[in-house]
Amino acid sequence: MTQRTTATDVDLDWLLEGLVDQVAGTRHAILLSDDGLVMSRSRTIDRSDAERLAAIATGQQSLARGAGQLFGGGPVHQVIVEMADLWLFVISAGRGTHLAVTASQEVDAELMSVAMHTLVQQVGRRLGTDARTPPSDDAGRAG
Repeated sequence: MTQRTTATDVDLDWLLEGLVDQVAGTRHAILLSDDGLVMSRSRTIDRSDAERLAAIATGQQSLARGAGQLFGGGPVHQVIVEMADLWLFVISAGRGTHLAVTASQEVDAELMSVAMHTLVQQVGRRLGTDARTPPSDDAGRAG
């Protein structure tokens, strides 16, 4: 078992671990914010790799959003990348969050997609995060 060095939402970690355990071929699962911060992760991935995966998933979502805007595709629901030995699935998981999963080529991609969407529906609003806003210039000033 991988030791946790930085806190994540333990209440959500067990849900991600359930996804990894239930869908054959699943390697890792993380929940990330729109800006690429790891909010939760399965025990199968260490913190540094989870952070790298979050950065990759954020980039994939951004590219897909750009294509949707340019070609009138609307909001991004899911990004799937198929590699020679790996799948990467990224889906919207609530307001400002995404669920990213890696799996071996042996995974049933349709089953994985359904399992991810089911997990997102089951936990609903708990997966949402508010957008981060920079502090205003007025912060801390007396009026």
